[in-house]
Amino acid sequence: MSMAVVRRARLFAALSLAAFYAQSALAQEMPPVEAYGNLPDVEDMALSHSGDHIAILATLHGRRQVAILDSELKHVRSIGIDEMKFRGFRFVGDEALLITRSQTVNVMGFTADKYEISQELFFPIENEAAASVVFGNTSRMMNAVFGNYGVRESADGWVGYFGAIEYERRGNGGYQFNHGRPYLYSYNFATGEQERVAHAPPEGLRRNWLVDGTGQIAAEFDLSTFSGNWTITNSAGQKLAEGQDREGDAGLIGLGADGGSLIYSEQDQETGYKQWFEVPLAGGEPQPFLPDVAIDRLYWNRDNGQLVGYLADEEGAEPVMFDAELQRRAQMVRRAFPDKNPTIMEWTPDFLDVIVHTQGTADSGTWFLVDVANRSASPLGYDRPSIAPHQVGPVSTLEYTAQDGLDMDAVVTLPPGREATNLPVVVLPHGGPHAHDEEGFDWWAQAFASRGYAVIQPNFRGSTGRGEDFERAGYGEWGRKMQSDISDAFAALAQRGTVDPARACIVGASYGGYAALAGVTLQQGLYRCAVSVAGIGDIGLMYRTESRESGRNRLFSRSLREELGDSSGWNDISPRKFAAQADAPILLIHGRDDTVVNFEQSAKMADALKDQGKPYKLVELEGEDHWLSLAATRQQMLQEAVAFVEEHNPAD
Repeated sequence: MSMAVVRRARLFAALSLAAFYAQSALAQEMPPVEAYGNLPDVEDMALSHSGDHIAILATLHGRRQVAILDSELKHVRSIGIDEMKFRGFRFVGDEALLITRSQTVNVMGFTADKYEISQELFFPIENEAAASVVFGNTSRMMNAVFGNYGVRESADGWVGYFGAIEYERRGNGGYQFNHGRPYLYSYNFATGEQERVAHAPPEGLRRNWLVDGTGQIAAEFDLSTFSGNWTITNSAGQKLAEGQDREGDAGLIGLGADGGSLIYSEQDQETGYKQWFEVPLAGGEPQPFLPDVAIDRLYWNRDNGQLVGYLADEEGAEPVMFDAELQRRAQMVRRAFPDKNPTIMEWTPDFLDVIVHTQGTADSGTWFLVDVANRSASPLGYDRPSIAPHQVGPVSTLEYTAQDGLDMDAVVTLPPGREATNLPVVVLPHGGPHAHDEEGFDWWAQAFASRGYAVIQPNFRGSTGRGEDFERAGYGEWGRKMQSDISDAFAALAQRGTVDPARACIVGASYGGYAALAGVTLQQGLYRCAVSVAGIGDIGLMYRTESRESGRNRLFSRSLREELGDSSGWNDISPRKFAAQADAPILLIHGRDDTVVNFEQSAKMADALKDQGKPYKLVELEGEDHWLSLAATRQQMLQEAVAFVEEHNPAD
C-alpha cells in the first residue's frame, strides 16, 4: 500500500483532531454559510458482522466517497459516490458492503409522473471489483428493489431478500411491464443468482413478508386496498391475526425477541389509535406489546431479524435490551457520554463494538468507536470540522402553552456569543407534519443562528413525540390550530424578552413550507418574510395529486381526508387562494425532481402571487428531490434562504 493511501486512510479514520482544534482556535468570525449547507464531512458509518471492518461515508479533498477500513483503521478500499443519492449502507457479513441508492425516474405503467426508485449495489471488501447491481443482470426484472426484507447467512453464502417487479414476456421474446406489485426474491451475493421466493399479491392487495434467520418466510401480511381488511398468516398458511383498518395503517413490525413470535400493529376501531400486538408464529392469542410505552426506536439483530431492544420516547431514556448482558453493555455505552446527546448508530451482534454519534450544544457532530470490553471510546470523525465548538449556538427546549391551553414545546437555538435579548428571530417549523424536532445540531437552524438570529422550532399539535393524542389533535387543523401553535411559540419566546416580535421571518420545508406560506397569507402582521422550500400552497391540488399517484387507493385517500378535514374547507386553508392577502415577500424554492410534493405546488403559488402583484421569488433546484440530497442544490437552497431573510429582516 502506498504512503498516500495510508495517509488518506488515517485522515478518514481520525479526520485530523489536532488540526481541527488548531483551526478552531484561530477562527475569529463565524464560518461561511457554506459550512452549514455542505453535506457533512462524515455522513454515516457502518460496522461489519465481526467488527473487523468499518465503512465511513465522508468527503475528503472535495470528493464524496465510502472508505472501508480494517480493525487497525488501515485502508482496504474506497468507493467514489460523488452525486449519488445515497440512502444507506450495511455490511454483508465481513465480505462485502451493500449500498442503497435512489434515482428519480419516469416509469411506464405506474400512476405517478416520476418515482424515486431504489437500487442495491454490492461491493466486495477485499478487491476493487466493480459493483454488482441487485437484479441488474436480467431483462425479465426491473433494475430496482421494492423493499429490503433482510440479509441472511446460508450454506451457499450470504443471501438478500428483496421485493422485485417482474416483467411480462412478450410474444416476440422480449419483456414488457405488466403490474407494479412486487414478488419476493432471494439474491445470492456471491453468485448473483436470484430466485422467486413468494408470489406478488393479486390486484387490490398490498403484501409484506417476514423472513426468519434461516431465510424462510415466517409470516405474510395482506391488506385490501379497497376495504382495509387484513390478515397475517404463518408459513403453514395458518391465520394468526386479522382485522380491518380503514386508514391502511396496519402492518408487520418484525420478529419477536426469541424468533418464535411476530409483532404487528393495527388501528383500534373505536379510538382510532395504533396498537402493537405480539402473537406466536405457531398460533395463539395475540397479546398487547409494550402497551404503555411510547417507542422512539427499536433495536434489531440484522442477522436474523429478531428484536433485541427498544428506546422509549421520553427525556433521558436509556436503551432497554431483552438480554441482560446486552442491557448492561448498552447502558455502559450510553453513560459514557453524559450531556453529549449520544445516539447508538451501529453495533456488532454481541454489542462489544459500537458506533456512537453525538451532537448538540458545542458539538457540530462527532463519531466515536466504542470498545465496550476495554471501556474505551475513540473519535473517528467529525460532521463539520470547520465549525468549532464555540461556534455552535446553544440549544434548549422551551415549554409553552397554546391558546387553548394545550401544553407543548419548541427547540430554541441561539446565536453563539451573543446576549439572548431582543434578538431577530427565524421561526422554523418542521416538515411531516408527523415528525418532531429535538435538541441537537440542526444545520439549518445553526446556519441562521450563526448570522445572529434566534431560531425557534415549535412542535405544534400533530407532531410526534408526545403520544398519539397529541398527534391526532392536529387532524383537521392545518392552517388553523396547528398554525397558531407555531405563532404561540414565537409569542412565548418574545414574552421572555429573548426575541423582538417585530423582527421575525418564517422558514420551512415540506409541511414547514406550507406553514411558512400560511404565516403570511392565512395569518397577517407577524412576519417580515417567508421562505417555503418544497411547500404546499393548494390543499385540494395536493389531495388530487397524491390520490392519483396512489392509484386511487381508497385507504390512502380516506386517511388523507381524515387528516385534512372536510374537503369543503380546503380552500380556506390553502395559501394559494389567499395570495391577495400576502403581507410579506415570499421566497419559493423547489426541486424539479420532487416526488413527494410536486413542483407544481410552488409554480402555481408563484403564478398566484404574480397575478396579485405580490413580491416573490421562485428558485428551481435542477435535479433535486424532496430531501435535498445533492450537495450543490442544497448549498443553493441555504444561500438563497439566508440571503432572503437577511435582506428583509436584517440581524443588525
